[in-house]
Amino acid sequence: MQSLWIGFGIGLTLLLSGCVAHIPEPDTAPGKPEWAPPEIDYSLPTAENGSVYRPGFMLTLFKDKRAFREGDILTVALDEKTYSSKRADTKTNKVSGMSIDGQGTNGSSSISGSGEANMGRSFNGTGSSTQQNQLSGSITVTVAKVLPNGALLIRGEKWLRLNQGDEYLRLLGLIRADDIGNDNTISSQRIADARIIYGGQGAISDSNRMGWAARYFNSPWFPL
Repeated sequence: MQSLWIGFGIGLTLLLSGCVAHIPEPDTAPGKPEWAPPEIDYSLPTAENGSVYRPGFMLTLFKDKRAFREGDILTVALDEKTYSSKRADTKTNKVSGMSIDGQGTNGSSSISGSGEANMGRSFNGTGSSTQQNQLSGSITVTVAKVLPNGALLIRGEKWLRLNQGDEYLRLLGLIRADDIGNDNTISSQRIADARIIYGGQGAISDSNRMGWAARYFNSPWFPL
């Protein structure tokens, strides 16, 4: 009997390990190429006919300092605040009743009887959901690509190494050059298809993460 329980425990462990392997983990490795700035050749061309300037990269007193080219840098002011609430209440109730009270004769005998039947059903359901998120701060990103319609694809990440781990912030999205302010900043609410990721790794982050067994029992793989 003891060997049966041991075999059952080993089988259950292997099953849980296999199911947990399908639960994706967030990619928190720094230096990923999809978040890195574009590689641009900033070297000056060979001087020809006495010219030492690169076309499109001259600095003048009348030039706009806002980002508009691939490789330019701008600052995004994070001002994200969302709140959602939903509540539903449903109640149903139905009761049916029937009674019988009669008397009759059968030859020389008399028959009398009475009966009563009741049937009822009811349902009471309540559900509610509330979620609130807020993110403020700033991050400086790079223009990764200029689209044919003039929109700018921006991306970048910021890593902070603290006492008990790392904190990171990643941003990706599309902006219009017209929405960039004179100080070369733009609000995060002006970003289209925005992807803003904030997280961390280290001792503090690990202490707030469920173990592999708890993640399995709270995942769709758990049958109950």
